[in-house]
Amino acid sequence: MNINNHTYQVSWSEDDQEFLATVAEFPSLSWLFSDQQEAEAGLRNLVAEVLDDMKQTGEQIPTSVGRNL
Repeated sequence: MNINNHTYQVSWSEDDQEFLATVAEFPSLSWLFSDQQEAEAGLRNLVAEVLDDMKQTGEQIPTSVGRNL
C-alpha cells in the first residue's frame, strides 16, 4: 500500500498553536505538531499503520479524493 495515494493537507491551528495535518480519505485522523513537516510526517506514519491494519482485517481501503499536497 502506498501512503502517497492519499490527499494530505497541513494548516496552522490557531486553537492549538501548532500545525494540523489532515488526510481527506480518513477524516477522523489528524496530527498536531509545532513543525509543519513533522506534522505531515506524523500523520503519514499514522496512515501507514491504519492501512496496514485495514489490510490485515480485509477492510476496503479508501481511494484518493484529490491530489497529494
